[in-house]
Amino acid sequence: MAILIKNGRVITADSDSICDILTEGETIAAIGRNLPAPADAQVIDATGKLVLPGGIDPHVHLDMPFMGTFSSDTHETGTRAALHGGTTTVIDFVLQKQGHSLREALTEWQGRATGTAVGDYSFHMAVTDFNPGTREEIKDMVAEGITSFKTFMAYKGALMIDDAQMVGLMQEVRKHGGLVTAHATNGDLIDTLIAQHRAAGQLTPRYHYLSQPEVTEAEASGRFADIANYTGVNAYIVHLTCEGALNQVRRATERNQRVFVETCIQYLLLDASLYGEDFEGAKWVMSPPLREPKDQATLWAGINQGLVQVVGTDHCPFRWEQKQMGRDDFSKIPNGHPAIEHRMELLFSEGVMKGRISPQRFVEVTSTNAAKIFGMFPRKGTISIGADADLVLIDPKKKHTISAATHHMNVDYSAYEGHELTGKITTVLLRGQVAVDAGETKVGRGYGQFIKRGKVSF
Repeated sequence: MAILIKNGRVITADSDSICDILTEGETIAAIGRNLPAPADAQVIDATGKLVLPGGIDPHVHLDMPFMGTFSSDTHETGTRAALHGGTTTVIDFVLQKQGHSLREALTEWQGRATGTAVGDYSFHMAVTDFNPGTREEIKDMVAEGITSFKTFMAYKGALMIDDAQMVGLMQEVRKHGGLVTAHATNGDLIDTLIAQHRAAGQLTPRYHYLSQPEVTEAEASGRFADIANYTGVNAYIVHLTCEGALNQVRRATERNQRVFVETCIQYLLLDASLYGEDFEGAKWVMSPPLREPKDQATLWAGINQGLVQVVGTDHCPFRWEQKQMGRDDFSKIPNGHPAIEHRMELLFSEGVMKGRISPQRFVEVTSTNAAKIFGMFPRKGTISIGADADLVLIDPKKKHTISAATHHMNVDYSAYEGHELTGKITTVLLRGQVAVDAGETKVGRGYGQFIKRGKVSF
């Protein structure tokens, strides 16, 4: 079926115009003024609304085993919630188990996502045990369309790899044109501080924050950039939160190195004052933790300076019952918070509507840059003839309030409860089908497709 979207303000990373968009099948067929409607076309009047490329969130954890439990959103519930928030494609993380192969991990995650996802998805491969066998599998993962490989510089004994393994992985990934990403925090220092606080009986959620001071992230970010520079691999730091870490990226640019940077919506809008002495702060226990207002200012500036290319979520939700696992010890609180549904509306309201970023920059950091960095452009991340018809309509003046009572994520609280926003997503198309309209889901379980990715085109 064809869909004709008429009279919308169509915004891409490099254009802003009033025009029509015609979709046929799964792709965009025509863009122009006063396009005629085919006889069988559904016509959507977008007068007064913005029309944007579907959002891409390259950092989500769906149905992920972690700290003795699983993140509470499945590939079905998580991608459905993402669609309601204008995110049409997510990239989830496959976690290799130590002592096991990458192929085993991929098969496990495919079993969770295939036939269940409502929105489109892809995978990063998190390498937690780099050895000769793993090295041989890198080329196989690239052939599968998994061209990005995550490393953890923290969570020793579970996910963390050492610098020697990091060098070996980077060298192999570079040979095959891939990308290495890093959770860049100093795991040894963090573990030491956690042990000190526990020994002193300092067990409330605030000590999660105090166990991961800025230096732990700044040091690891600089070390990751240095090793990436030595190996020549494409490098990307996930969920960067603070001034010290971004300054390490600035330093890397002085030697003409490019390090891609992702921050997350929570680090732009929330701060460490939420970590009080009561257990309520567990809602915002994540790693890295929330930072200070000066770090928020740095990140907003970094977006406009082009140092921060992507705003994701690190969506890793746990229900309140799961968070209770750490009621008596902050180090046992499952790390993560829910955000997949609200990233785009929060950033639009607090960024575009408050004049912090332009509409074009909004499109870059929520969609286009991720598509280019992670090998999906121009199929995803733009509005152009032949691209997937992933489109988001926003009423820029409509006000609404975030609440757990109305969100679609499988979690019983909101990290943004009561936040009043300006700008509401009204309609979402995914590959030429109306996926969400007026708050109703129009596509079902299994509509989402795995997106095979290529190499960096940024």
